[in-house]
Amino acid sequence: MGTLAWIAVVSLAVWLWLLLGQGFFWRTDQRLPRREAAPGAYDDWPSVVIVVPARDEAAVLPESLPSLLRQSYPGEAEVILVDDGSTDGTGALARELSERYGGLPLTVASPGEPEPGWTGKLWALRHGIALARARDPEYLLLTDADIAHEPDSLSDLVSAAHAHGIDLVSQMARLRVATPWERLVVPAFVYFFAQLYPFRWINRGAGDRKAGGGRARATAAAGGCVLLRTATAERAGIPWSVRQSVIDDVAVARAVRRAGGRVWLGLAERVDSIRPYPRLTDLWRMVSRSAYAQLRHSPLLLAGTVAGLSLVYLVPPVAVFAGVYGAGGAGDAVAWWAGGAAWAVMAGTYVPILRYYRQTLWLAPLLPVTALLYLLMTVDSAVRHYQGRGAAWKGRTYARPEAAPDR
Repeated sequence: MGTLAWIAVVSLAVWLWLLLGQGFFWRTDQRLPRREAAPGAYDDWPSVVIVVPARDEAAVLPESLPSLLRQSYPGEAEVILVDDGSTDGTGALARELSERYGGLPLTVASPGEPEPGWTGKLWALRHGIALARARDPEYLLLTDADIAHEPDSLSDLVSAAHAHGIDLVSQMARLRVATPWERLVVPAFVYFFAQLYPFRWINRGAGDRKAGGGRARATAAAGGCVLLRTATAERAGIPWSVRQSVIDDVAVARAVRRAGGRVWLGLAERVDSIRPYPRLTDLWRMVSRSAYAQLRHSPLLLAGTVAGLSLVYLVPPVAVFAGVYGAGGAGDAVAWWAGGAAWAVMAGTYVPILRYYRQTLWLAPLLPVTALLYLLMTVDSAVRHYQGRGAAWKGRTYARPEAAPDR
């Protein structure tokens, strides 16, 4: 066999291992545990404070904030929106929406610019959580300003945490998929995330019978929707313990796990992200701002990621086309067969997430194209980091956060 044929065989072997040995990451059955009691069935529903960090979110707030104010929660609940230095009237609009729609009580707070060593979102969460603790709630719901919730979302989250003794319940909000670029890139974002952090591995021991028992082998959360037990947050030192984190959701989940808490993560059915990413440049910015931080700013990990993505996602189609045509038209049957089988397994594992997003299955064979885009976004993230632009978001750049003062 030629060199390409051997590489294609290795790629196929990797895909067979991913199919069976990576926590069945490609399955989409990890959903919020079914509510075991109807609203009002508990004698005393726990109190909840919803904390919403918001920076220049006037475009999405008219859809997201009313969905929180209208929560049909049987217990005590209120909303704290932290206006993180917005210049588009986010805070005033939030007050106006509260007056218009009523519902849960709303407090709008402004903490000022972040202190050294704090990322913007975590600085806003620090202020919001401090205000929330003054109310002594049993749970905190940390949710982004671009997330819309169905009216019973909070009840479902609290019921799952309460019934199964889970300290952190997180749902990965269903991202918007409307434009051609969103269809090509967005479902793959969730697919790649689940490949890095298989939900079944995260949920082991978190009360999800489908995930099986045993010790968790991965830890992560989705920052758009995190229900957190207040006592556990205090034990874990949140947000102080994660104040420098660019990828704050994973950091919060790890802090909870280190404090002995139980973590659960699943795909959302009634929680949606309404932020649009209509152009490739919008999606590129969304991925590249944190991709290199995910690799801990390590050139070695970057090189390994590029090599791994190339072997797993790019080699199969290259082997198929080279196997058919080859040098001088001779072709390579082994390269064609191994590359084709790897490509088929790859596409097959992508089908469940496409169904979850209600997208055409013809996108499945295009996953290598999407993977190439993500590879280039990751390299660009590293380039931006070394140029001093780091993780830029809404006018702020987090290249290398300075140490924050001790508590």
